[in-house]
Amino acid sequence: MKRLIYILFFFGIIAIPQINHAQVDFNKTPDDDLGDNEDRFQELFYEALKQKGIENYDRAAEALQKCIDIDNSVPVLYFELGKSYNKLKNFGSAEEALKKAVDKDPDNEWFLDELYGFYASQNETDKAIKTVKQLVRFHPDYKEDLAALYVKTKKYDDALEILDTLDAEFGVSVSRDILRNRIYEATGRKNDQIKNLESRVENNPEKESNYLALIFRYSENNEKDKAFETAKELLKINPNSQIVHLALYKFYLDDNEAEKAIESMKIVVKSTEIKPEAKVKVLSDFVKFVKEHPEYETDLVEATAMVSDSNDSKSVEELGQYYLAKNDKVKALENFEAALKLEPNNFGVLRNVMLLYLDLKKYDLAKEKSFEALELFPSQPVLYLINGVALNELNEPKEALESLETGLDYIIDDTKMEADFYNQLSRAYTLLNNTTKAKTFSDKAKQIQSPN
Repeated sequence: MKRLIYILFFFGIIAIPQINHAQVDFNKTPDDDLGDNEDRFQELFYEALKQKGIENYDRAAEALQKCIDIDNSVPVLYFELGKSYNKLKNFGSAEEALKKAVDKDPDNEWFLDELYGFYASQNETDKAIKTVKQLVRFHPDYKEDLAALYVKTKKYDDALEILDTLDAEFGVSVSRDILRNRIYEATGRKNDQIKNLESRVENNPEKESNYLALIFRYSENNEKDKAFETAKELLKINPNSQIVHLALYKFYLDDNEAEKAIESMKIVVKSTEIKPEAKVKVLSDFVKFVKEHPEYETDLVEATAMVSDSNDSKSVEELGQYYLAKNDKVKALENFEAALKLEPNNFGVLRNVMLLYLDLKKYDLAKEKSFEALELFPSQPVLYLINGVALNELNEPKEALESLETGLDYIIDDTKMEADFYNQLSRAYTLLNNTTKAKTFSDKAKQIQSPN
């Protein structure tokens, strides 16, 4: 909805007669109450503005009503009265007052816009349509509002007609495309949607976004060959396009054109135009591809270097997962640590780092990092477990017991973790030469782990 900046001194339209002081004899007794009425009107009007300014809308409405009692021909009084009633949630009176303002000044855009906004807020769609039709002559934005209202009332053909007109006059826009796509989705007119995009490509062949939208819709409509051809056409027209490779790499993979797929993947990974979420998806596909075709691992390593330089934590994390799956824990840790530097409060990455510290026997680091992590995530039992394991390995069983006993309270429906806690408690008591308690916790662990 087009919102207009409302300036109070717009009220200069109020015709308050001015007294010609040169002709006034202040020693003469007034022979009528005209001057009193003028003064009273002005006093009440500014009182209304003051009360509105401090959000005393009931008093503002009262003052405005008194102004109307003095002179009911001033449109702006009804306009302000309607807004005050609206604030007071007296919607019936608000509508009545705003309609009177429009009746008295039907060509006033601000009055019409306020009435339109009122109907929209009350979901009075038919009345909103009627009002916005009066507004379209002021600004094309109102035409887009009208199209949105037609969509709301399922008058899709009327909405598309307006959108086509606006696109032809002003060019396409994101907001209108969102509305257009809602219509196509609601009506199932995928072919009409594609025809519209095809005409855009034909009429404006230099615009990359038209091709990308068409590629997406072809793919969505299972017209893979057309999508692939459109992507290749875009690449001919714009060889420097980076975003097109988000589509091309997938097509190349499906067609077993590995070299071209990898080239496209590398372009995506190092692109500054492509969002991290999209890069993660491509990198994930890259990892899966290399698992099936290990001869291309060198290319993945090269992509790794590109990602490491990109400050993209999600992509670096994905590489850590890849090396973890390959059981290359050193490389996995390097990438997880790099991701953690970029996103220090990422719990998943933090947990992976600490678990790898334990696996690689970096117990001092595991102890230090788990203490830090517990300050951020004090209710995560796995952190107490990691801390307890590290302390046991460092021969600090008393501290391990304290951490493990605290962590037990946070375990909920996880028998595997509970057994791990009991095993570590048994280990701590063993280090303290308390064999009785060590056996007690060892037996508890075995009881949980044994099948029923």
